[in-house]
Amino acid sequence: MNLHCSASQRTVFAPSFLFLAISVLLTFSCAAQKVDYDKKLKELGIQLSEPSKPVANYVKAVRVGNLLFLAGHGPTHPDGTMTKGKVGIDLTLDQGYAAAKLTAEGILSTLKAELGDLNRVKRIVKVNGWVNCPPDFGDHPKVINGCSDLMVAVFGDRGKHARAAMGVGSLPFNTSVEIEVVVEVD
Repeated sequence: MNLHCSASQRTVFAPSFLFLAISVLLTFSCAAQKVDYDKKLKELGIQLSEPSKPVANYVKAVRVGNLLFLAGHGPTHPDGTMTKGKVGIDLTLDQGYAAAKLTAEGILSTLKAELGDLNRVKRIVKVNGWVNCPPDFGDHPKVINGCSDLMVAVFGDRGKHARAAMGVGSLPFNTSVEIEVVVEVD
């Protein structure tokens, strides 16, 4: 048995070995990055409820390729009541933040219902948030942080997203916030 390799055999062997080594490292890296999002939600003290039904002629989510577009969600409590009023008049900034966080929990409920498993979320791509507020209110980003902070708490770097935070004079049912998201899924 000849254990010596010629120069041409070493040239073929080196790239093959490198490919194998990279494949093994990527497999272990991907396995190490797998997160149980149900467990993560439990650690954060969040229990997802049944998503609310659409209130008009639309659907809660539409998938196009690997992107899932979620309809606007409002701050709906598990009992079906909603956080209502203008942030800066009827609600404090902290209450607005809490409403945006509650809205994010509803978004997660819809995601889980649509996908069956939050582990199918590859990335929160875009968040658009509207804040029901008076014209002189300027802390829209601080309110919508309630949603953004929860997405990052749950999904880590996969939860970091592009975002718009806007103020409006009214929202449906006089809710305090409305948020829509675009999510990359597998």
